[in-house]
Amino acid sequence: MKITDVKTVLLTGPLTNDPSLLVFRKLRSAAFIEIHTDTELIGIGETYSGYHCPEIVPEIVEFFKPILIGLKDHEIQPRMLWDRMYHCSHFWARSGVGVNVLAGIEGALWDLRGKIDKQPVYQLLGGRRHDKLLSYATGSIANYPWSGLIEKIERYQKAGFIAAKFAAGWYNPADKTVFTGRTPQAWVEMECDKLQTIRKQIGKDFIICLDGHMGNVHDQRITGWDVGIAMAVLKALEVYDIFFFEEPLNYNNVDGYAELCRNTAIPVAGGENLATREEFWQFAKANAFDIAQPDASYIGMGPFVDVARMFALQNKRVATHAWSSGAGTMENIHAAFATPNVAILELAPLAGPLHTEVYVDGYRFKDGYILPPEVPGLGVRLTDEIKNKYPFIRGSGEWNAVPGKSVFM
Repeated sequence: MKITDVKTVLLTGPLTNDPSLLVFRKLRSAAFIEIHTDTELIGIGETYSGYHCPEIVPEIVEFFKPILIGLKDHEIQPRMLWDRMYHCSHFWARSGVGVNVLAGIEGALWDLRGKIDKQPVYQLLGGRRHDKLLSYATGSIANYPWSGLIEKIERYQKAGFIAAKFAAGWYNPADKTVFTGRTPQAWVEMECDKLQTIRKQIGKDFIICLDGHMGNVHDQRITGWDVGIAMAVLKALEVYDIFFFEEPLNYNNVDGYAELCRNTAIPVAGGENLATREEFWQFAKANAFDIAQPDASYIGMGPFVDVARMFALQNKRVATHAWSSGAGTMENIHAAFATPNVAILELAPLAGPLHTEVYVDGYRFKDGYILPPEVPGLGVRLTDEIKNKYPFIRGSGEWNAVPGKSVFM
């Protein structure tokens, strides 16, 4: 058996089946990588860049393609090939979209290797380290009025979740307004009102994660937090039993993250914008994350495991970031099950067809926990029916808008 081709498949489909998220965005794009062989086996991976800048992905895949064509069964070793491709592109792909596309190619290699060996990928990454993993519904915006947020959490509870994450601030879908507080006091009063309402109506046992989104504030109406605002908010929210607070500062503020970690009881999380082990190391050596959040579809499955081990040496935990489509989600699930210090998984609740139709058997979910996949490889597929049903729409990446097709804010 040998590799005969490497292809990019760009698709566009409904963002989700979650009505509380469809109020601000209708579509999602995705970039899958297929590694073909001279047998019926095809490896399938996904790069998170397909959600943001899908148009760029195919040319980068073409750059790496000659390295893989012709490789035989025994040469299909994802760790070794990641290193080879990374060092062939170190002048331009040390971070950002280059290494991110490499993560999708690596995911396809792991999927192919798992299919060849008839093993779930987590077994190849070091073996299963969990019987089950706590999972949270990623709820994105905090809908306003709070009745909309409560309705969203109740919907997730009915879907079986015992944990959820939603954003700092609020978004009112009726008039598309956002919270525009400028001072620490304004943010503290609003966030405390939000958490009081949730705890009163949902109860103390439901697990809550919060996301500042300060690594990617795109709306000029929203004030980016400095350490003063972040510290005030986190200290005020300590009484509400928050599982973690994600990205309370811009992703490159290492010193600010370290200060928050030293001075608040809420676990400080971050890392979705970090693309390499070296970038995570800057935070690890500064004790700047309580919980690191690598994304296997952004950093790669092998590097995900390496980052987790890095933080395990400091007795720190890991939580997956996962907002890719179906293959990227499975890349994160498999990496998580191979990693002892993963505390919680991110899942898209009420997911759309670029998740559900891509899963071979779906993932096994029970009482708020993910159970380990059992099928060989990642457990994903890309049929001709899927490719024909969800043709790619240029401009459907996040923060682009195709009139009448895609809406963001």
